[in-house]
Amino acid sequence: MPVRGPGARTTAGAFARRTRAGMFAFTMAITCAVSAPPSVAGAQPPGLAPPVPGLPGLVDSIVPPPALGPPPAEVPSIAAAPGAPAGIQALRIAVMPADVGDPFFDAWPDSLGSMANGDVLEMRDVTAAAAPYVGAPVREVRQLKVRTTDSAGAPSFATATLVVPAAPWTGPGGRPVVVNNLPIDALGRACTPGYTLSHGLSTSTNVADFIPPTTALAASHGYAVLIPDHEGPRMAYAEPHVAGHAVLDTIRGVRRAMPGEFGAGKIAMTGYSGGAIATNGAVKLIDSYAPDLADDIVGAALGGVPADFEMLTRSMNGNLATGLFHGATMGIARERTEILGLANNLARQLATSPLKDQCVYTLGAAGATFLPIEAMATIDDPLDSPQARELYRAMKMAGIASGTPLYIYNGAQEFWIPAAGARELYVEQCGLNVAAVYREVFGEHVIAAVTGYPGALQWLDERLRGLPAPDECPPS
Repeated sequence: MPVRGPGARTTAGAFARRTRAGMFAFTMAITCAVSAPPSVAGAQPPGLAPPVPGLPGLVDSIVPPPALGPPPAEVPSIAAAPGAPAGIQALRIAVMPADVGDPFFDAWPDSLGSMANGDVLEMRDVTAAAAPYVGAPVREVRQLKVRTTDSAGAPSFATATLVVPAAPWTGPGGRPVVVNNLPIDALGRACTPGYTLSHGLSTSTNVADFIPPTTALAASHGYAVLIPDHEGPRMAYAEPHVAGHAVLDTIRGVRRAMPGEFGAGKIAMTGYSGGAIATNGAVKLIDSYAPDLADDIVGAALGGVPADFEMLTRSMNGNLATGLFHGATMGIARERTEILGLANNLARQLATSPLKDQCVYTLGAAGATFLPIEAMATIDDPLDSPQARELYRAMKMAGIASGTPLYIYNGAQEFWIPAAGARELYVEQCGLNVAAVYREVFGEHVIAAVTGYPGALQWLDERLRGLPAPDECPPS
């Protein structure tokens, strides 16, 4: 039974083949030197021994730096790092995701600087390609490319897919929109739901694009569904500001492209795990970044919430989740260049290898290395460095009130993304006078995605039907 309130595609072998020769064996040796033995007691993942003094020097004495070459005369806009040393600028170019051959996802428009956030740069019809994968009859499926901003406030772009059901909307007002923030959890552009919906299924397709069937269920209720590629063109996995901007600006784009149908309808958001990062970032940026949307965003449901990156350094680093942890660190580093200065030769080799374009399955399989972040840094204790402290602060977005009511849920037996983070988010938002509900459901991360789903979906449906959001926050 749910507990109310806070008190209650690619194989591991393919991963090895695609990384630099011999790197897998080396990382295993380093891991054996610094990892504690796995523990099976309790609901806690294996931990790490204290940092090993001199480890950065040891790693760099064995692993050579990648051959990057000097930055080109004209640095691509996607990788520009004004004021950064030449070596860091060259590294930032090298760690960016490779093009996928579709200008809709690859091309960086020259007009970004003269446009407003949410302005539509391009729109295309992908109904023929996408309709077989929606799971419900559709009238049309369109993709939008809009102007947005990156984590530093510089011009960027975001893409998203809009699914419009075949049945006409007969309810009051404009057709509601469910913003389905999927857990992309990847570093390559071919891993996005937008790429799958326009190019078809591939080894890069994430099963979480379709299970649970949020898009199909929402469309069958007559709701349109907006599916943002919320990691942005840099594939900044786990960066909440980029994701929040992308979500809000693609909503704006839909309203500007189709004002007659979507100019004034209700909007609700949902996201689990990596999708919860995007949802959390978006709701906390409504009031400051997109106040024009505040009256129409009626609620957001988020589960398996990675709300505290510092907590994840203890629960995901150096154990079977370490591949996803490193993927998130690489994704954030694409936006926050200061992190690149802490990367040693091993980290730079991996970040510039084919690993930089891998999807969730490969990143998850990389957890078999048990490689800790300490083996990839230039300092002995990178997780307690000034750069890390600033990263924790920025990623947590602490003290910012959601611009919409919240439904927060997490698995009670969760060990990779502990329920303590979701409870803290609930308590924080209650203290900021946000109407909120918290559910602690049975299961670890995968099981909780199932057990917590019906309650979240019902809550979203009630918001879109105009019912007032319940507030279960304790009296202040």
